[in-house]
Amino acid sequence: MFKGIGVAPGIVIGRAFRLDHPELEINPSWIRNSEVEEETDRFRKAVERAKADLEEVKKKLEGQDNEQAKIIEVHLMLLEDSTLVGETVNYIKKYKVSAEWALKQVIDRFKANLANAETEYLRERQMDITHVGNSILRNLIGYEENPLDNLKEDVIVVAYDLSPSDTVQMSKERVIGFVTDVGSKTSHSAIMAHSLGIPAVVGVAGLYASVDTGDLLIVDGTEGIVIVNPSSDVLEVYLEKQRQYDYEINELLRLKDLPALTLDVQKVSLLANVELLKEIDLALKYGAEGIGLYRTEFLYLNRHDLPSEEEHFQVYKTLAERIAPNPATIRTIDLGGEKVLSPLDIAGEKNPVLGLRAIRLCLTHKDLFKTQLRAILRASQYGKLQIMYPMISGVDELKKANAILDEVKEELDQEGIPYDKNIPVGIMVEVPSAAIIADFLAKEVDFFSIGTNDLIQYCLAIDRENEKVAYLYEPYHPSILRLLAHIIKAGHEENIPVSMCGEMAGDPKYTIILLGLGLDSFSMNADSLLKVKKVIRSVTLSQAEKVAKEVLSFTTSSEIQQYLNEWMMKHFPDLIR
Repeated sequence: MFKGIGVAPGIVIGRAFRLDHPELEINPSWIRNSEVEEETDRFRKAVERAKADLEEVKKKLEGQDNEQAKIIEVHLMLLEDSTLVGETVNYIKKYKVSAEWALKQVIDRFKANLANAETEYLRERQMDITHVGNSILRNLIGYEENPLDNLKEDVIVVAYDLSPSDTVQMSKERVIGFVTDVGSKTSHSAIMAHSLGIPAVVGVAGLYASVDTGDLLIVDGTEGIVIVNPSSDVLEVYLEKQRQYDYEINELLRLKDLPALTLDVQKVSLLANVELLKEIDLALKYGAEGIGLYRTEFLYLNRHDLPSEEEHFQVYKTLAERIAPNPATIRTIDLGGEKVLSPLDIAGEKNPVLGLRAIRLCLTHKDLFKTQLRAILRASQYGKLQIMYPMISGVDELKKANAILDEVKEELDQEGIPYDKNIPVGIMVEVPSAAIIADFLAKEVDFFSIGTNDLIQYCLAIDRENEKVAYLYEPYHPSILRLLAHIIKAGHEENIPVSMCGEMAGDPKYTIILLGLGLDSFSMNADSLLKVKKVIRSVTLSQAEKVAKEVLSFTTSSEIQQYLNEWMMKHFPDLIR
């Protein structure tokens, strides 16, 4: 049994297909002065062949609106990046080394820069650089890819990692699941699993070396478990789990078109958190009533220039039209100086999490902010869009952001460009100072959205990605629950809706408390929507308020957790397994 990260739910049982790629082990190799021109020419031809290979893959995806096509575009963009090609050529000329060794040095440096990025999502972009580098190296070496499009039976693909080319070659009728040694919830492989709609587990260290083609595998994409050659007893257990899972999903899907109403007819809104346009389809499939958080950082990734206003506009226009008549809340960029945005020439910071990021970055680089705001406003005439500022820490900061927004509106008015004059503007409440003065901030905005991921780690003074202190990351902590109650109350006293877009919103264990505290909207990953809806539709508001009141009287996290676990086990045992 192996444990990894479940990135696409479901249970599949089938035979392994081990995707073998030879190790591209590159050793230093020197060349003569007379060979430099020939070596740079060989490198450029390998780049062109890699581009041609990806163009072929792109053709296979023609007419398909999916994330595979978008990732192929990103990889083509990297291949056309003058920095990548130019630095490699310069390395060959300067050090008189082979194209393979020069490329390896440049790629390693790119990856090292991303390795220090603040978020897991950005760190995972190292794999994009690796895939692009390998595509060039394979052409330099003369290696032919192992195709996946000629499979004759249903298989579970096992690989160290999967490139976009790998996933495009997969026969959709034959690949029923996949497992990789590397990856995370935000990796390319995870995105592909959702796009393909098949169970997948990533980050399963050591599995690739332990599996042969033909081995029987159980892949539990919900729990992140992979079992190789199970015993008959284990196989029987998982066949039953598979039947139970399929039954529960079918039961939950019956709730898709029903409103999120409590038994005493209290309505709440269930929204989806989205990063890529393709995810809208999944959100609608599971009954999302809108987009509560649209992250815009992907527009800035893997590039050496800044996205244009038109690029922003086309994305936001598509978002508005596809989710209409429901609303979509666009969060302005939440990036830090060291993460991307190299064109701004921002120096690295010792503590970027608390540095020049999010709204602080936008207020410092006003043109960057105005470009995005102009695009959002222009797109607002095509649907119900809302603007949300991240990491607001006080009223002064909020007023500065709104002053820039007013400037942009005035410019559009002068240019005669239409937009929604009453577009709602809100903030993410994720900084403790903002939570404490929520009553002041509520007078200045149209809505709140609580970002619990950052709020919890800032309040409890822990880094949730530091394994030594991650155990202290406790949504059940009495201080957190009291703070949530304060934020919701402050919003309601000013008659503004309060949403939550952090991980807590999508975990059914917390639904009863949040409902009882008065939360108006829950925004989450699409595959959590129906579980949360099931809880809401099975309780009364008065029941929820009673649970919330009881929970707020406890003094320790362990008491709260025990109480809620017992309550959920009694009422919803299938949701807390």
